[in-house]
Amino acid sequence: MSDHPPITGGILAGGRGSRLGGVDKGLAEFAGRPLIEHVMEGLLPQVNHLLINANRNLEQYRRYGHPVINDRLEGHQGPLAGFAALMEVCEDSWLVTVPCDTPQIPPDLVTRLWAGREAADARIAVAHDGRRLQPAHALLDVALLDDLEDFLAAGERKIDIWYARHPMVAVDFSDRADAFLNLNRPEDYQQFPEARP
Repeated sequence: MSDHPPITGGILAGGRGSRLGGVDKGLAEFAGRPLIEHVMEGLLPQVNHLLINANRNLEQYRRYGHPVINDRLEGHQGPLAGFAALMEVCEDSWLVTVPCDTPQIPPDLVTRLWAGREAADARIAVAHDGRRLQPAHALLDVALLDDLEDFLAAGERKIDIWYARHPMVAVDFSDRADAFLNLNRPEDYQQFPEARP
């Protein structure tokens, strides 16, 4: 962690879980434990502070001992609403976000995102698994909050359009592509032999 300034980790658990039958994905069981516990286990050693973005089951998330932050926008407006909620309370200048449904967080996620950001002098660094961008695995300059709020206030919600407004770099994680397998739908659990929906 000494190769970069203090960074806050933010776990995005504020979605509807519509593709998982409305289940709160962060609390869905994976290998005998709620998914969020696996995500926390992978992210905590890499960050200085941890925040959880959630919009329901707040008491269950609070039991983990980290601040639980609601979206300020009503109606589950997507990951950018989660970014904005986390950035507003973030005490560090940089925020790294991960979704609650990817239980195999790379142990060097933050280090590599920071190195990529620094090399490109970018304000946003996003993981790329070798085939596609993984937009919710991102390192964000918290000073972009005002611009993000303006973007959301204009009714915009598409993450790639907001990214395109700023110096952004895609960071190659093709050697760890499996780390971005997510549990979005019941059939996704078949990717993980140790998991049961």
